[in-house]
Amino acid sequence: MTSRRVAVIGAGTMGHGIAYVAALAGCEVRLTDARPDALPQALDKIEALLVGGVKRGKLTADAHAAVRQRIRAEPQIRAAVSDADIVIEAVIEDLAIKQELFADVERAAPSGALLASNTSSLSIGQIALALTDPARLVGMHFFNPVHVMKLVEVVTHGRESRPAAERAVEFARALGKEPIVVRDSPGFASSRLGVVLGLEAMRMLEQDVASAEDIDKAMELGYNHPMGPLKLTDLVGLDVRLAIAEYLHATLGKPQYEPPKILKEKVKKGELGKKTGKGFYTWGG
Repeated sequence: MTSRRVAVIGAGTMGHGIAYVAALAGCEVRLTDARPDALPQALDKIEALLVGGVKRGKLTADAHAAVRQRIRAEPQIRAAVSDADIVIEAVIEDLAIKQELFADVERAAPSGALLASNTSSLSIGQIALALTDPARLVGMHFFNPVHVMKLVEVVTHGRESRPAAERAVEFARALGKEPIVVRDSPGFASSRLGVVLGLEAMRMLEQDVASAEDIDKAMELGYNHPMGPLKLTDLVGLDVRLAIAEYLHATLGKPQYEPPKILKEKVKKGELGKKTGKGFYTWGG
């Protein structure tokens, strides 16, 4: 593909993964984050992915060096987006924060830049209300881990956002992903289905139906899921799952989205999954 300049805002789990796959596909990437300590940590994680790729024979040493050169950490958001062709936001799931961020980005980025949010459940149309030109914004919902998962949900919020969605589909394919196009609706397709499965698995654990390992194994071996819903929740983050469930419960009003007690208690105790070392599983290292 022709080289694109991509700005990724948010250097957490999703942001550094998106930056990595974009650089791997030949893009020049600027990774930015409002938290000063997030950028060096993200670059370390990207380096670990590159080293792993070389060890497995997926990358040559020269490709490793070239990919690493294409990613630059930029602490100033405005500088990161100033010459971007595509801006992808991957910050906290908070509507007001995303709206404020995109209002700033619209002023700082080139007028022709595609703007995309990696939100997994918030309304793209609501986020777009902060823009002078709402049609520039689409959802591009990547999945964790970004370098492994093939799916990208491209979310439209009306006929006027179709051209932006077409650009997003083309970009996702250039990254080696399989895009699906979904209309803006709470939880889109993936979160709406996946959250129900995850929450029901938690209720089964609460009711002592089976252990976390065996509940997960039921889905892995019985339904050919690559990972069970409880382990997946640990990787996504229990706090993230809780926020999505609360949002879907509030917007859709269906009982299947009500967060179980076990999820709320674990989040309250700081047991957020792999990132804290404990969730439904205990994680080492």
